[in-house]
Amino acid sequence: MPTAKRTEKLQIMLDDEELKFIDDWRFDNRMPTRAAAIRELIRRGLVSEEIDDPDTEGKSTTDFRIETE
Repeated sequence: MPTAKRTEKLQIMLDDEELKFIDDWRFDNRMPTRAAAIRELIRRGLVSEEIDDPDTEGKSTTDFRIETE
C-alpha cells in the first residue's frame, strides 16, 4: 500500500529529559530517525485502548509532559 506524501510540518518543544526519553526509546528500538520514532509513539498511543483519556479540565500546555516511570 503506498504511503501518502507528508505535507504538514509539526513543531513541538521538549525539555532535555523528554528528548532523552524519546531518543533512548528510538535507539532501543532501532528506529531510523527521531521523526520516525515520534510517529511510531504517536501511532501506538492513538491505537491503544489501555490508556485512559487525558484529564484536560483547567490544564494548560505545560501540564502535559512525558513522564517516565
